[in-house]
Amino acid sequence: MNASASRISHLVAGLTGLLWCLGAAGAAPDAALKAAVDNPARSPNFVARDKARHPAEELAFFGIKPGMTVVELWPGGGYWSEILGPYLAKQGTYYVALEPSNNTEGEQTNSKWHTRIDAMKSQTGTIHETSLGAGHFDIAPPGSVDLILTFRNLHNWMEGGYAEQALAACFTALKPGGILGIEEHRGRKDKPQDPKAKDGYVREDYTIALMKKAGFVPAGSSEINANPKDTKDWVDGVWTLPPTLSQGDKDRAKYIAVGEADNFVLRFRKPT
Repeated sequence: MNASASRISHLVAGLTGLLWCLGAAGAAPDAALKAAVDNPARSPNFVARDKARHPAEELAFFGIKPGMTVVELWPGGGYWSEILGPYLAKQGTYYVALEPSNNTEGEQTNSKWHTRIDAMKSQTGTIHETSLGAGHFDIAPPGSVDLILTFRNLHNWMEGGYAEQALAACFTALKPGGILGIEEHRGRKDKPQDPKAKDGYVREDYTIALMKKAGFVPAGSSEINANPKDTKDWVDGVWTLPPTLSQGDKDRAKYIAVGEADNFVLRFRKPT
């Protein structure tokens, strides 16, 4: 490579890094999003976690707008659904891809979600239910979605052996230019990635590689949910920490002091 080509290469790399950093800035939460987060109908237990999860700022970083078509993957107990349902009720379209109810754990999780959302039915509007799991990848009509959101789920799909299929389903459902926003427990850089992610942690570079393989383009990162206290070497993996606290009363104060896991937040775009 000659000197001129080398300078161009360094310039391109620098601009790419700059665009990545600019993407991390995100946008300020709009008034409707702030109102959805401040909704008094939200569960007190969920509200108590806002200091660790920064819901308004994270959703704003992903670029959510009230008129979007949004898919939330595996909503768990409904933390994000309590916010997304009312936010999208008037102008948007909201899909929720639940875990297939083919096992006791999945049934219990889905039942918990339905119970919580039914209690807010007057505020959430219509929620379109689909499913995501082995053999279930039709999360929304192809090319119809503006934004897909997944929070701390990638490790589960890796354990189940269908992470690549799940990401392919996201790529199919998104419109050209659509965004996939992902939050996940950040694995250590000095340890090779367990392809099954049995401790619940996923390396950030491993995630980016998976996304690129699925056809996505990196479009920003945020350290909003970083936690340097998380050493990622816990006896029961990430579930040792809050909110699970798998060890019960044993060293409970220690784990509460650490707080929720160190989580990366990444944004990816489907090319136009």
